[in-house]
Amino acid sequence: MSEPVLITGGAGFIGSNLADRLARDGHRVRVYDALSRTGTERNLAWLQGNHGDQIEFVHADIRDEAAIAAAVHDATAVFHLAAQVAVTTSMVDPRDDFAINIAGTLNLLEALRLRGDRTPLIFASTNKVYGDLADLSFALHDDAYVPEDAAVRLNGIGEARPLDFHTPYGCSKGAADQYVLDYARSFGVPTAVLRMSCIYGRGQMGTEDQGWVAHFLIRALSGEPITLYGDGCQVRDILDVSNAVDAYVRAWERIDAIEGRAFNLGGGPDNAVSLRELLAHIGTLIGRDVAIDYADWRAGDQRYFVADTRAAQVALDLSPKVPWRDGVAALARWLVAERRLNLPIAEPHAMAS
Repeated sequence: MSEPVLITGGAGFIGSNLADRLARDGHRVRVYDALSRTGTERNLAWLQGNHGDQIEFVHADIRDEAAIAAAVHDATAVFHLAAQVAVTTSMVDPRDDFAINIAGTLNLLEALRLRGDRTPLIFASTNKVYGDLADLSFALHDDAYVPEDAAVRLNGIGEARPLDFHTPYGCSKGAADQYVLDYARSFGVPTAVLRMSCIYGRGQMGTEDQGWVAHFLIRALSGEPITLYGDGCQVRDILDVSNAVDAYVRAWERIDAIEGRAFNLGGGPDNAVSLRELLAHIGTLIGRDVAIDYADWRAGDQRYFVADTRAAQVALDLSPKVPWRDGVAALARWLVAERRLNLPIAEPHAMAS
């Protein structure tokens, strides 16, 4: 039997979509997951139902050094997506956040270093490594923050931006990001880092703390109000999960050329949308206005983050991005089917993103 591809956090939203893609490509996939998040058991059952023996499940925590070493020992490649993923949770329990995101990542890197055979690792990082971008000036335009810097407005935030960790989550993911890159420099472990913006799509059961595109849709479909922290003019570039999965696979395929590098991965300027604009689109899709409440800004929240994805586009030869209106409509239809709702979803208007 072929050597498996290991995905830590493989029963999560992005991990299960990646596992599905790899299994469809003919790989055996080892899903390593603690099943601590809502929806992971459903994702695992979906994978096993679709792919049978191609999916091997390891029920374990990334903090378990012995378990991760055992899972790594014969893997042909590793995608590291297991993490504590919420800023809010890190503010409540920073020690647990540290243990999962930093110590857990070190467990994995050490297991690969001790193998000594250049097994590649692709790491899921975050745009939060760039901090709150407080040095940039923004203007409000049509309910959205717009950078006054023309280059940032045109292309977004690039990888040359200095790192500036905010909140325990930003510190832990940022430290892990740097450990992953340094293991390529110091020990020759072929690693690469993808600093993700907001990923959404099929299989996402978002919450207020993580997966906000799906969270907005779930609340709207249920007729419940949505709380916006701040003024709702925050802008994010959102990326369909199919595009994110494609980037991970291509990073593995090109690891010899890109090892030791970090890339921003997001929707880019063409898929940049303010929270208010997204809610207006959701209202159009479901045929009714979405109820909105407001609360104070949350720690570390960025007024604006749009990834400059040109480096990843060139290095990874990425496929065209799903336009955000189309992708959000597709997610809405999936959620309606998953929840067995009798609610038609309108087709998105034919307009440029």
